[in-house]
Amino acid sequence: MTKTLYLYVVTVCLLASCSSSAQQAPRSELQETTMGPSVNPDAGLIAAFVEKVKAYDKLRKDLAKDSPPLKETNNPSEIGNAEKSLAAKIRVARATAKQGDLFTPATEAMFKRLIRPPMVTGPDAKENKAIVKEDAPKPGEVPFKINGEYPKEAPQSTVPPDVLKALPPLPENLQYRIVGKHLILLCVHGNLIIDYMLNAIP
Repeated sequence: MTKTLYLYVVTVCLLASCSSSAQQAPRSELQETTMGPSVNPDAGLIAAFVEKVKAYDKLRKDLAKDSPPLKETNNPSEIGNAEKSLAAKIRVARATAKQGDLFTPATEAMFKRLIRPPMVTGPDAKENKAIVKEDAPKPGEVPFKINGEYPKEAPQSTVPPDVLKALPPLPENLQYRIVGKHLILLCVHGNLIIDYMLNAIP
């Protein structure tokens, strides 16, 4: 084999090797570029739910602005009257509200998926179940009624931190509460049940 022919063969081999590497390497890079990092499949549902609870809290704040300011007091009667006054305004503003406005069927399905690990499969599931069982009122103690008052005499459940961490965040005025196996969305300042979902806790 002549020197010229030898150099030609070596050059062809090198080019073929580089071409093969170039075809393989950019493929994964292209996939990363086009597909991007892994996306939370529930992100859209979470964003929609968060927007709804923010909209409710804005409504509550706007209605509270129209009420006479409550002077600092430790009088339970005055506090209760201010709470009832705000609740009445919220009921009027949400006269057409119904169960499922915030906890839509798709949102309910997502919540059940998010709640299951800390309550069933997670390392602290047994402890979390015990916490819920100890504190949660029985379903008969709380009326499942939109814009209904949460009874003062009924206990308010402690929602395990693992469960709270798994669920979408809420404005300060709103809280998740567990009643039996059901989940309630509670307005603290109005002491009202804003929405609820049944059989949320496995």
